[in-house]
Amino acid sequence: MKDQAVSLYVGLDVHKDSVDIALAQAGRDGEVRHFGTVAGSVEAVSKALRRLVAAGERLHVVYEAGPCGFVLQRHLAALGYACEVVAPSRTPRRSGDRIKTDRRDAVMLARLSRAGELTAVRVPDAADEALRDLVRAREDAVREQRNSRHRLKALLLRNGIAYSGRTSWTPAHLRWLASLTLPHPSQQIAFQEYLHAITEASARIERLEQALRDALPQWSLLPVVAALQALRGFGLIAAATLVAEIQDFQRFANPRQLMAYLGLVPSEDSSGQRRRQGAITKAGNPAARRILVEVAHQYRFPAKVSVEIARRQVNCPKPITDIAWEAQVRLCARYKRLAARRLPCNKIIVAIARELAGFVWAVALKAAPAPQPAA
Repeated sequence: MKDQAVSLYVGLDVHKDSVDIALAQAGRDGEVRHFGTVAGSVEAVSKALRRLVAAGERLHVVYEAGPCGFVLQRHLAALGYACEVVAPSRTPRRSGDRIKTDRRDAVMLARLSRAGELTAVRVPDAADEALRDLVRAREDAVREQRNSRHRLKALLLRNGIAYSGRTSWTPAHLRWLASLTLPHPSQQIAFQEYLHAITEASARIERLEQALRDALPQWSLLPVVAALQALRGFGLIAAATLVAEIQDFQRFANPRQLMAYLGLVPSEDSSGQRRRQGAITKAGNPAARRILVEVAHQYRFPAKVSVEIARRQVNCPKPITDIAWEAQVRLCARYKRLAARRLPCNKIIVAIARELAGFVWAVALKAAPAPQPAA
């Protein structure tokens, strides 16, 4: 909600080396102008804003979320400025505008901020963002391990070498790889380098997962991570990843908002009597969406509280375990019905993931820590 006492709306176009500043006077017909360009440091920006405050202005500052993160917002908030980070994907843009410059972007942000047409994103605190960075570092290591495995298998395939076992990357498969000798020394070097890359990525994943386990007990959202593990398919890593990416489930008024945020709802192009739905929007957070889709595969089988699920539910309150069982009964039955209609497997899994998001929302709200009263 905009502060009625604001006299000047400030739009910042933030880059690593420079920040363009534009100003929009309060009021429908107030002037919108480019104020100047400063260095990309937070000190340079705060120095420019101090000049405006010294002139008696009450500021409302906005800039778009991007690779520079939330450091500037936290710095300005600590200095007492009203500063919002807005979603670039929700910023209105004219379809006929083909000129884009930093100066124009800053002016546009100031004007749209005054009009109230920008959508602010949630700014995580430093502890939440630190744990999310740890989770994403693990995701990067997993991606590197997968790519290295693909490269190694492609090398072997080109040379007509095939593994006769049933499952790859088991201890037996790794012993088989260690015993291989390729016909040419140059190929053997390439093979060993790929194998070293896989080994290093695997060790890195183990280190990051252990660091994640060590960091979780001090995290304020640990109760949500523990509660989500009552659901089928949610181990510690999956639950921690989902909570680290979404963090505040209470910002979603209903589960449909969470589904839309995760990009699991179908796109739509309707007009008049015609209604056409397409593929899912894939908007929002891709890492959280991927986790839900992976977990949704677990609901292919009949509903059952396995030994592992029972172990994770030992310390969970009964309302949470009731939701987890309701999720199993509903989603397993829904998978069976959709499969009987011979729908493509991918469509079924996405449909299950979409409904699973609703159960995740319900569990997270019951387990979320109570909001702290304002000081």
